[in-house]
Amino acid sequence: MKIALDAMGGDFAPDAIVEGAVLAANDLPADAQIVLIGDQARVEAALRRVGARPGPRLIVQHAPDVIEMGEHPAKAFTQKPQSSIAVGYGLLKAGEVAAFCSAGNTGAMMVGALFSVKALPGVKRPPIAGFIPKTNGETGVIVDVGANADCKPEMLEQFAEIGTIYAKYVLGIQAPRVGLLNIGEEEGKGTMDVQEAYQLLKANAEVRFIGNIEGRDIFLDKCDVIVCDGFTGNVVLKMAESIYDIMAERGIQDDYFARYNYEAVGGSPILGVNGNVVIGHGVSSPMAAGNMVKLGYQMAAAGVLERFRRVYAAS
Repeated sequence: MKIALDAMGGDFAPDAIVEGAVLAANDLPADAQIVLIGDQARVEAALRRVGARPGPRLIVQHAPDVIEMGEHPAKAFTQKPQSSIAVGYGLLKAGEVAAFCSAGNTGAMMVGALFSVKALPGVKRPPIAGFIPKTNGETGVIVDVGANADCKPEMLEQFAEIGTIYAKYVLGIQAPRVGLLNIGEEEGKGTMDVQEAYQLLKANAEVRFIGNIEGRDIFLDKCDVIVCDGFTGNVVLKMAESIYDIMAERGIQDDYFARYNYEAVGGSPILGVNGNVVIGHGVSSPMAAGNMVKLGYQMAAAGVLERFRRVYAAS
């Protein structure tokens, strides 16, 4: 199974990304092959610096251009067809790789997802999923965490369906519980869109809706899938990261709060597109890059894309 990794994406590329790929190659099953996409000379030099070289487990795919973090996503994606992000999406669209991971320009990654591999038929607006470390040791998923700042009620309903599929087949939760993030537990709370989404979810037989949850419930075992707009979800995600950063700065070590560290997961998947795609943090370290690759492999091995295709082909 081939997992493509943008070797030029991120503030510390290519060295941190290449080192992460080597770490992942050592941990993943024998069938895993990591395709490092980027300037061949720079990628191979980075491999040498960590005592590795191209081979069956670490394949270098030349891509001479890079979409920089500050570039306009849509313009750069179309004007740089030989960028590492564009080449990665080309490989994914052609079925030559099972997943594509990048810590590069997030906007360009979203553009590639929507205009290269495209959304699956029936998916209104693909969300980005984040992961919630629960106090009981389990993991939940929150959708959306940044792709869609404004969401209509039917989009929130579909996020619940998409999150349910992911939680069931990737996280292994047999009957995921869905909660709608709101400012109160009562049915009539929240904006008009959230109130309407509540009614849609209550009537949806495809999800196990348990009602509204509040901010204080996010890290508890109230539900397995948290549904919200991308604006709210992104605030929650960044707040969790900041808690870990503050504790680390103060020298406080705790096994639970260590799970708030973005490096522990490595990235966030874009769900509902015609390919397995993972977006990493721009400041990804080798550990984060390695875990991003592992997440891409996990998604492909779980067959979550095929589950999405079957569900939305029938809808």
